[in-house]
Amino acid sequence: MTATTGKSALIIGASRGLGYGVAAEYLDRGWQVTATVRGAGRTGLHDLAESSGGRLIVENADITVPEEVAALHDRLAGEKLDLLFVNAGVTNGPQETVADVSTETFVRLMVTNALSPMRVIEALQDLVAPDGTIGVMSSGQGSVANNDKGGFEVYRASKSALNQLMRSFAARHAGDPRTLLLIAPGWVQTGLGGAAAPLTIDQSVPGVVDTIQAQAGQGGLQYLDYRGQTVRW
Repeated sequence: MTATTGKSALIIGASRGLGYGVAAEYLDRGWQVTATVRGAGRTGLHDLAESSGGRLIVENADITVPEEVAALHDRLAGEKLDLLFVNAGVTNGPQETVADVSTETFVRLMVTNALSPMRVIEALQDLVAPDGTIGVMSSGQGSVANNDKGGFEVYRASKSALNQLMRSFAARHAGDPRTLLLIAPGWVQTGLGGAAAPLTIDQSVPGVVDTIQAQAGQGGLQYLDYRGQTVRW
């Protein structure tokens, strides 16, 4: 059995893909992990919890529903987390531009990828210890400076909006000692990234967690990739 570290993490959006991978990696590293799924269906996360010896607890919350996030906060009240990490992402057709995207699709991406993760951080930040870390899964495609190829136009815009909102959060909490991170996991073979992506979850996630851990206690906001390298805003 993995030795416990006494550290605790809340991973939001962990039913599959990168979120599941991050939750499993922290569990492997001896952390106590609470991780969320949407809906009532059974997931691989539930199977993992059954074999975790009580170190993984599965909670239910749809982050696009503020009342569910508030209820999650109430259930976790009194806990002090070393890490709050929010993973959320949906996409649309890679060649769909603002010229032809439907308003419904545009709103869905912005609400899921930008607004809802930040609402989670606003709602749950008081659960994070003063020397803890608040992180969110961004994307290299959220970089305005690095966008020289186009494509995934609306998805890019949603992740750029997420980055901007996180910078605003950091500015409003300038005296807060906690570490704030935007993480770009690379192009990964997930339901969102597709089979053509060059990285597997097993190649990306250990680097994501290493990067988060390397910044623990450093304070301030950084936009980093899974190798720990700074991403241009």
